[in-house]
Amino acid sequence: MPEKIHLSVVTPERKVLDMEVDRVEIPGLDGELGILPGHTELISQLKPAGLLTYHTGEDKGEISISDGFVEVSRDRVEVLADRAERPEDIDLARVLEIKEQAERQIQKAMTDPDIDIARATADLERAVIDLQLAEKARRG
Repeated sequence: MPEKIHLSVVTPERKVLDMEVDRVEIPGLDGELGILPGHTELISQLKPAGLLTYHTGEDKGEISISDGFVEVSRDRVEVLADRAERPEDIDLARVLEIKEQAERQIQKAMTDPDIDIARATADLERAVIDLQLAEKARRG
């Protein structure tokens, strides 16, 4: 059984992470997936907004991810996400703007049936995750 697992996180624009880790927690569409070396092969859809956590020894890293897929084999985890942000890459001003816009859309949806409340809710959830991740990184 392998001792480490190779984690790769890729978006359409760039490779966000490519490294050997001890374990990974991934926000799958049907719940959190805990992945260790030697894991059974699987493919899963990602949540519209979630936090991927990876561990190497005592160190822990986090990446905000949304939409896409994860493919797991015994020694690899390939995350193909529409969006993935490391804490240091998060633009706080942009995220605050997205959060406020999503909150306005949700309010409007109460009276306007043409507004896509599911999308506004997912945008709000992504923004909240990004803000929490960025704030945690600034403190730590």
